Amino acid sequence: MLLLPEPVRRLGAWCAVVLLVSGVVWVGVRLCVEFRTAVTPVLLALLGTALLQPFFRRLVAAGVNRSLAAGLTCVAVVAVVGGAVYIVVAALVDSGEQIVSSLKSAGRSLAEHFGAAGTSLDDLASNSRNLLSKFGGTAASNVISGVSVVGESLAMAVLALLLVFFFLRDSHRAAEALRSFAPHGTSDTVEAMARRAFRGVEGFMRGTTLIALIDAVCITVGLLVLRVPGSVGLGALVFVGAYIPYLGAFLSGAVAVLVALADRGFVVALWALGVVLAVQVLEGHVLQPVIQSRTVQMHPAVVMLAITAGASVAGIVGMLLAVPLTAAAFGVAHELRDRYASQA
Repeated sequence: MLLLPEPVRRLGAWCAVVLLVSGVVWVGVRLCVEFRTAVTPVLLALLGTALLQPFFRRLVAAGVNRSLAAGLTCVAVVAVVGGAVYIVVAALVDSGEQIVSSLKSAGRSLAEHFGAAGTSLDDLASNSRNLLSKFGGTAASNVISGVSVVGESLAMAVLALLLVFFFLRDSHRAAEALRSFAPHGTSDTVEAMARRAFRGVEGFMRGTTLIALIDAVCITVGLLVLRVPGSVGLGALVFVGAYIPYLGAFLSGAVAVLVALADRGFVVALWALGVVLAVQVLEGHVLQPVIQSRTVQMHPAVVMLAITAGASVAGIVGMLLAVPLTAAAFGVAHELRDRYASQA
């Protein structure tokens, strides 16, 4: 090794470090996948805690007991989320037939002009029920084999809600517990990294929720003015898709434009496209800089890579968790950079 030039030795050392870190990350990811039933509720609870922490702090500041404040927060979450899910599902069920029929009409119209692309869209809309039935068959086979997808999801949701309660109630002890587990002499750095990561997740969740609500309201109002069928359901789709940055907005906006094209014609479809693009411009140039100006800023390429990696690891749940976890990682990296830069 001493016979090698200095640059080669440095390169070899960096390669060894990269391989070691990659191996540790890969093992960690595989362990999370294996124990996803326990890991997923913890991650969802952390996201929920980051979103609900301001409301909990206000209750505690008003003199409410911490346990009671955490319980009231969880009850409010169940009421709000349950009501929102009911509204979204009811809107999608009521307008689902209109959306599917509109997509089929759009597919036939596109097939007349573009051939195979429109035919594929028509086939996808026509076979949507078959796809759902196949998914249901897969779920049924899992139930028969002893693994219930619905039961597992409900169990994870209940566990996540309980963890949110404990995370909120005992949040004032988190720093002490973290410092007790930190190696000697690194407690300040570990606590600062954890606080920076949590602030990044907290800002991302609050900002994304507010932006999703504004996008959904604006697009729903625009589609209602244009008298596009299923406007409420399409608005609900926009709200849910906003939690998957870039990709969700693109897919939900494309569905809205296609429905407008099929039912209201080319001119109304152009107006719908204008509404979607206007909302996206508003989000990118006004809402994102103003609402999320204090959170960790990530390049769109990093966001897309994180979403792709999350989808490959854990499907839809991975897509939802990828960006906030990446924001937390960026927060830790920025904290380390600031600390070592100040020391240097």
